[in-house]
Amino acid sequence: MRYLILVALFILLIPSATAAEENSEPPEKQLAKYHENITGDSDIETIELKGKLIAPDSEYYAEIWAAISNQDDQEWKIPFEGGYEPQIHFYDLNHDGVKDIFYQSAAGDSGGLYHYHLHTLKNKKLEEIALPKQEFLKAEFKNNFKVEIQINHEQEPDIVDVKDRSSEYVSLGIYNEDGDLLDETPPMIAPIAYFEPVKVSERKGYGMKSYQKISGAYQADQLGTVETLWYYEKDQWIILKTEWVPSE
Repeated sequence: MRYLILVALFILLIPSATAAEENSEPPEKQLAKYHENITGDSDIETIELKGKLIAPDSEYYAEIWAAISNQDDQEWKIPFEGGYEPQIHFYDLNHDGVKDIFYQSAAGDSGGLYHYHLHTLKNKKLEEIALPKQEFLKAEFKNNFKVEIQINHEQEPDIVDVKDRSSEYVSLGIYNEDGDLLDETPPMIAPIAYFEPVKVSERKGYGMKSYQKISGAYQADQLGTVETLWYYEKDQWIILKTEWVPSE
């Protein structure tokens, strides 16, 4: 009888133990560790990139942060957006003589977007630097199966011929068979998907290159990419060069 009672108790405890295991929060992980001078003083800081997975069987980090410490036991924490394959890089992007903290992680959506953050800790003062945005960018469907891409108000627009996909645009009601525009819905301008630190020159140091896709009737209907080279100067991002690169 005693044996039967013990077996019954064991069976009753199995579901609660399983539930506790399923509800347990994934532990934090150290994803990378760096040693860099990011304050501008004579000491080297320790930067640990840490994260917590959304679930034990997932590769998506729901929480990601940088834990920073120095030899004087001072500590800073920078929270980041979640994502896949988080990374930190160190470049002097604001050109103050001290390396900044550049974070990226893949969003994991079909658009190939990434999350980014840029911080400075110069003089032990933590500040986030806003990343650049394209303020002037316009795309319009035009008659005769053409798309007009305007990337700079001082330049003539680029014209993309989409006659090779005319049957699809006709079936979607954007054009008629003669190429007359029926729908005023504009092409799709995605947010900047990707940033890449690039060296502008030995004298100027590093800038940032951005990639921003423009699609036609839907996201997979890619027309091309706006590639822009940015440079941080006097507390703002300026455009050194921008160009339209059609999809092959």
